[in-house]
Amino acid sequence: MQDEFSRANKKAWETKAYQAWVHNFGTPDELAGELKREHKHPLRYWLKYIGDPNGKRMINLLGSNGRKAISLAMLGADVTVVDISEENRLYAKQVADAVGVKLDYICSDVLQIPDEESLGQFDIVLMEFGVLHYFNDLNDIFAVVRRRLGNKGRFLLTDFHPFARAWMNTVNLTEPSGNYFEKGTREGDVAFAKLLPEEERYGLEKVLTRSWTIGEIISAISASGLVIRALEEIPSPTDARFPEFYTLVADKMELELPSLYP
Repeated sequence: MQDEFSRANKKAWETKAYQAWVHNFGTPDELAGELKREHKHPLRYWLKYIGDPNGKRMINLLGSNGRKAISLAMLGADVTVVDISEENRLYAKQVADAVGVKLDYICSDVLQIPDEESLGQFDIVLMEFGVLHYFNDLNDIFAVVRRRLGNKGRFLLTDFHPFARAWMNTVNLTEPSGNYFEKGTREGDVAFAKLLPEEERYGLEKVLTRSWTIGEIISAISASGLVIRALEEIPSPTDARFPEFYTLVADKMELELPSLYP
């Protein structure tokens, strides 16, 4: 099933993604100029958990257009991005060149990184915004996270809150239209489709996704052997009564734990 996910999603993310980033952020030179003026804002959810990025090795899994990775590189981090889309890689590399920072970018399925062990281990593994729904089994991706973290390395995950999927997406209804516990595969629009003008959305491919609950996410991270340090729920800017995002912080510690189910 994951192979089917990967094939469909790679095809979707390599159809007009570059065009969408230009529509949203401007040309690589224009985005580079913006980042030179303000590169800490894209990192606002993580800097308090990172401290000074200077000299730290970081890997951004599913790093998309590279905006966050480039911002980290501007603060002195040694950053690697892994992402399945060649169009994402092209845009990110052009932005990095325009900024004048080094960015290692591997165009690959994160579950099938060529010669993964040669990457070594990192101080920080970052995953952010619209990432977990591309995996049919969370254990597989969190196993990659653990392998790539050095001892006392830190995993930072910021994503859309599962509650928002069930409730905040409800429009003009008194009851939620979504199902928090939804299982199975869904076909939907690729995330950047909304960034393109209506007349330019023809020919876009569909993505395959799978929903997860907060409990499933926390359990899978814990089962991978990482120690969860914080779960920060971030209010919606349009209705602060409800969460829109969350940030989860977990550390790799050398601990011996008994089986959860003896």
